[in-house]
Amino acid sequence: MPVRTKRSRVAVVAGGVAGAAVLGGLVLGTTAQAESGTTAALGLTPVLTANAKVPNVPVAHALSAELSEIAVAQGSNRLENGTPEVPYYGYDGNSANLLPAPGDVQSTAHNVEASKTEPDKNTYLRLTGQHGADPSYDYGTHFLFQGHEGGKPGYITRVNLDADAAHRVTLLATTDVAGKALPDFDGSTWDPWAQRLLFTAEAGANGGVWQATPDIASKVEDISTVLGRGGYEGIQNDSAGNLWLVEDVGGTTIPGRFTKLPNSFVYRFVPVDTADLTKGGKLQALQVISTGTGKPITFQPIDADHPDGNAFSQDTKDLHTYGNVFDTHWVTIHDTATDPSGVAFDANAAAKKAGATPFKRPENGQFRPGSDFREFYFDETGDTDARSVANAEYGGWGSVLKLTQTSATANNGKLTLFYKGDQVHTGFDNVAFLDHNHVAFVEDAGDTLHTQRNALDSGYLFDVWHNYADGQQPLRFLAEGRDPSATIDSGLGSISGSGFQNDGDNELTGIHVSDGDPSIRGILGARVPDAFNKNWRVFYTAQHGDNVTWEIVRSQTRR
Repeated sequence: MPVRTKRSRVAVVAGGVAGAAVLGGLVLGTTAQAESGTTAALGLTPVLTANAKVPNVPVAHALSAELSEIAVAQGSNRLENGTPEVPYYGYDGNSANLLPAPGDVQSTAHNVEASKTEPDKNTYLRLTGQHGADPSYDYGTHFLFQGHEGGKPGYITRVNLDADAAHRVTLLATTDVAGKALPDFDGSTWDPWAQRLLFTAEAGANGGVWQATPDIASKVEDISTVLGRGGYEGIQNDSAGNLWLVEDVGGTTIPGRFTKLPNSFVYRFVPVDTADLTKGGKLQALQVISTGTGKPITFQPIDADHPDGNAFSQDTKDLHTYGNVFDTHWVTIHDTATDPSGVAFDANAAAKKAGATPFKRPENGQFRPGSDFREFYFDETGDTDARSVANAEYGGWGSVLKLTQTSATANNGKLTLFYKGDQVHTGFDNVAFLDHNHVAFVEDAGDTLHTQRNALDSGYLFDVWHNYADGQQPLRFLAEGRDPSATIDSGLGSISGSGFQNDGDNELTGIHVSDGDPSIRGILGARVPDAFNKNWRVFYTAQHGDNVTWEIVRSQTRR
């Protein structure tokens, strides 16, 4: 058995802003740009501004002064059991170079650097008896799992947090049980009833859900015959063993208006047998009732009578207005009891047919801890374009919505706007609760909006007790930087017609807070987290560029 030293909590990159004051229980900055509104329960000083996007200039991440971060894996980590197609944690094997060589030229037949695989949503578990490529090695008990959003083929990795460099990252699978190549994955979670990892593919009619065992030579199964094909991203269990899925399918862009139609749905899957999802069940979609007409708010395509679809309808405006309260219902869009064919179906089309309510690219959601699974917060990414005509009033900047029910299994509920985005706070993607009252949403604004607003992504901390209609803003605890590799990629990607295949600026994704408990009592939302303390750990990934996955910890010098 190898000997390991105790896990170090020494920061490799840290940043922050000093000079904040505490007033009335609030941590406040010293300038008009300070991000306030979050109580001092977590004791974090705000990072006052986002990092600027400057051509050809890398910039380090900046965190609240009380926080530091540790790289737990990065793209150039060789997989302990890699293949020629998948040799690294964050790079495919389709080029000899991980960075462009001087004078090398991109072409359709030649990549100047390997394709980035973009490890995405993190799922942390404490497990015993896990194995790797080396049968004589003790892989420990702390593991971080990811699907990969880019590259080919899709694959699943496990970061062995207790292991040395040679055994740090294990390739779990590139194919399913039928030998079919895996798709690229976006979301992930652990289902303790089924004892399976669940991965989502945000690929529209080719997407869906795959379940996988957590050990090497993972048994991966496509279960889209029961959950449907859809652009699923966020996926969570509730206390009854149901699955809640959040879909990200960008709608048609209205010509000349830089605005997408609301085109994505929030789903709930009620399984016949929580221990075996393959036995089927009911897939439901969320339906919201108009406060104006009393009728369901439904999808409206672009046609002669509706040249903008429902992108600028009164209902869309009302959904993005503080103070409005909407009745909601769950409508069943597919039931394996009445359709035992075993043929995968189009969940997005079924939701539209059943009169469910579309949103502007919701990506992830999570239950509020301590709410007995009665409060579910989910985000809308929005249009991520400063030119969108919908930005000011119709959800173009995105939002955070709150669904309240009497229980996780209730068929009716209430929907309200928790936060309305703006140019500084937009493109929300991943979400994680840090304690009972504080929830983090992180941005994926994209290269176009980064350039338009001259600001890279940020992570924000919201207080669920606060009414953000008063104009107060969340606390910025992380201003993402841009590593040298992403800076190079940003420059290459800006060359029109080059055919360069990799994204540029780093993307903030995969934020995850968990104590790793794999039992039913460990599902997200079951217990109140104590982020950065005791067994509760915080992870996120800076996609693109070097594809580094980080753990955020308390700075020892600030305690």
